[in-house]
Amino acid sequence: MAGPSLTKFNLIAILGTITLEGLEFFAYHGFYPEEQRIGNKYALDITIHTNFIEAAQYDKLSETVNYETLYQIAAKVMQEPAKLLEHIGFKVISRIRDHYPDVANVTVKVSKFNPPVGGVCTRAAITMEG
Repeated sequence: MAGPSLTKFNLIAILGTITLEGLEFFAYHGFYPEEQRIGNKYALDITIHTNFIEAAQYDKLSETVNYETLYQIAAKVMQEPAKLLEHIGFKVISRIRDHYPDVANVTVKVSKFNPPVGGVCTRAAITMEG
């Protein structure tokens, strides 16, 4: 005999996360003019905390955060030159919230490969949430 369905419990929330890891872009960000001129490789990780109840119950993409849309938002931000990783993170969070105002929280990690620190450094990264 099957157990009770979740709908019998009148759930109002099933919280979860949607994460895109290791999004890679070549972009022209950086504080120094030469960074903006020659470009560099960057990576983004995006995690969204949201309520899955509607998507889980009705199996509808329109009731959740579409990770293809998240990628498109990130790609567009990465095309716009910025001096600071913090500015990139802020713009990604802001645009995700503009598109998905009901999400509980957005966390973004922005990494720059081989940053100009005067020595060996694989990546510099910032993590922001809001």
